[in-house]
Amino acid sequence: MIEFYPQIKSAHIHLVLLSGLLFAVRGGFSAAGAKWPRHATLRWLSYGIDTFLLTSAAMLLTILPAGMFANGWLAMKMVLLVFYVVLGVLAMRPGLSRGLRVPLYLGALACFALMFGIARMHHPLGWLHRLL
Repeated sequence: MIEFYPQIKSAHIHLVLLSGLLFAVRGGFSAAGAKWPRHATLRWLSYGIDTFLLTSAAMLLTILPAGMFANGWLAMKMVLLVFYVVLGVLAMRPGLSRGLRVPLYLGALACFALMFGIARMHHPLGWLHRLL
């Protein structure tokens, strides 16, 4: 499967950007009080993108050598992924007040940015690594 690594990695990166963009737009409008971001079509589109994203991530994990896990950057991404999902789901909940949804949304975006930085830097601190 190593011969397909470049294509799988490219698909994964594009799916990350697409998923993040869709969440940013939906979450921003939802935090502002709009109802259309919770429409079933957009929810299912998000589920589909995220399913392909996680599938490509699992494929990359099977291809990568075990040494890639030595410094903990993938483990940190997985921990942040859990926080991102929880914060994102709560931010999209219609029953919560706007005063609560906005910080949840911003927290989810911060998790996304940290995960992206970790992936780019291959370091558990991501973008923060450059500051230290």
